[in-house]
Parts: sequence; structure tokens; C-alpha cells
Amino acid sequence: MLDTSQDPVPTPTAAPSEEPRGCLFALSQPPLMIFLAVIGGLLLMAALHDLFLL
Repeated sequence: MLDTSQDPVPTPTAAPSEEPRGCLFALSQPPLMIFLAVIGGLLLMAALHDLFLL
């Protein structure tokens, strides 16, 4: 038989001093910033190449 009793939904147990981490936390990570800087540099070099050499 199907159990239809209403159990209370368990709440996540997070430490009160721990704040939720958002995208600014992710952007503060050095590997991600290095990756974004490399991609940005490649895009900048391609744009300058198109502007001045083609």
C-alpha cells in the first residue's frame, strides 16, 4: 500500500556563520581568473590582428 503520511521536510543543516557562496566567490578563484585572462588575451590579439593587419 502507498504511504501518504505527511512527513516534515528536513531543513539543510548549515552552520549559522557560513554564508552562501555566489558567483563572486567563483570569480575570486585564481585558476578561473587565469583561464579568463588567457581567453580575453586571445580575443584581444585576434581583434587587433583583424583591425590592423587585414
